[in-house]
Amino acid sequence: MQVQARTKYARMSPKKVIEVARAIRGKNANAALELLKFIPRKSAFLLSKTLQSAIANAENNHDLSGDSLVVESATVEQGPALKRFKAAARGGVARRKKRMSHIRIVLSDNA
Repeated sequence: MQVQARTKYARMSPKKVIEVARAIRGKNANAALELLKFIPRKSAFLLSKTLQSAIANAENNHDLSGDSLVVESATVEQGPALKRFKAAARGGVARRKKRMSHIRIVLSDNA
């Protein structure tokens, strides 16, 4: 059985989140949580919260054991971007895109 959790509109560039998401794919869910605790990045914290939510969904909604769960996929998609402006040299303006991510973690019980 597959269980999933999503975090939408996370204020972090998808490129930065994908780098950390690669580290947890295919791992045991509890081992992935432990690994994320020791990665000193904001994206690791966001992925950790999403993974904890997926584990809680599996335990509370589907009566699955948290020990038998495996991270089947951890996908990161690009969300909308906030368009902002910042002062630049010689009175000009520099455009900035503040990107957002949609994170989806799918857990499987290998049954």
